[in-house]
Amino acid sequence: MKIGSTLFRRHRMEWGMMSRTHVHWIVGDGLPEHSAVLEAVPGVGNVGKILVDSLVSKHPSRTLGWILNHDFPPHSTFDTDGLMRPPRMEITSVLLPDGQTVIVIGGEMQPMTSAGQHEVAEEILRICSESSTPMLLVLAGLASGSEDKGIHVICADDGVRRSLEKDDIPVSRERPEAGMIGVAGLLVSLSSLFGVKAFALVAETMGASTDVLAASRLAHWIENGLDLPLDLDMDSTEETAKKLMETYEISNSLEDALGMENTEADNDEAENPVIFPLLDSEGIPYQRLLLAVSYTHLTLPTKRIV
Repeated sequence: MKIGSTLFRRHRMEWGMMSRTHVHWIVGDGLPEHSAVLEAVPGVGNVGKILVDSLVSKHPSRTLGWILNHDFPPHSTFDTDGLMRPPRMEITSVLLPDGQTVIVIGGEMQPMTSAGQHEVAEEILRICSESSTPMLLVLAGLASGSEDKGIHVICADDGVRRSLEKDDIPVSRERPEAGMIGVAGLLVSLSSLFGVKAFALVAETMGASTDVLAASRLAHWIENGLDLPLDLDMDSTEETAKKLMETYEISNSLEDALGMENTEADNDEAENPVIFPLLDSEGIPYQRLLLAVSYTHLTLPTKRIV
């Protein structure tokens, strides 16, 4: 960790002053004691997002703060009290049935530019580093066939990999072959620079907008593999998926109103949303998703793309 901490300090000196990411703390000024941080945003099958949203809905929870960045899509929304809130990712503490606390970081979006995604990922890692987070779990989905039900563990640090394999947790060295994009991939790949123990848990999914079964498989894997009693049932995840679909219907209407659906990226990514293809298990694009609404974390081999 000493090497990681040194790299973290150097990294902040060189790049930190340029960040446009701000954390607005609602409770305290940092993370309370916790067993893990779970991060997820909309993506393939919304696997991770269904899981973290279900945790927040089912168990005692409270919002600790907001992560704000200039490159979030300009879409402010009402909260549960009917107050207009800015585009953000939320930091939430969740009390599990056995008394452990986990931190959930997520939201309805991530920044629309690569610069914004780097800034948000670095801020999350800074928070985890300063809070001595025991482990950061990045939750995502991987588009695959209907018979594929695996969960891939991915990390960027050899020490983390040895620790996981010592606990009989196999770590993927090949999939997803084309790597990870967005905040999810940056959290994993930059984690060692900040001295944070982080790894991704990637559940295979058919790529439906809300894959409840894949989210349930992922929850059971975390309970059994990492001894975190999430205590989520199918009813919880199905209810969360239903609410998520309602949110996306509103978001899609907003895209149409703003004329964003057919926007093409140009050289100035700060002025135009970036659109990435969602790929199937053969590397063929079958759907294009607006970054602000349902931006995929992962890609598969792209050699057949022309």
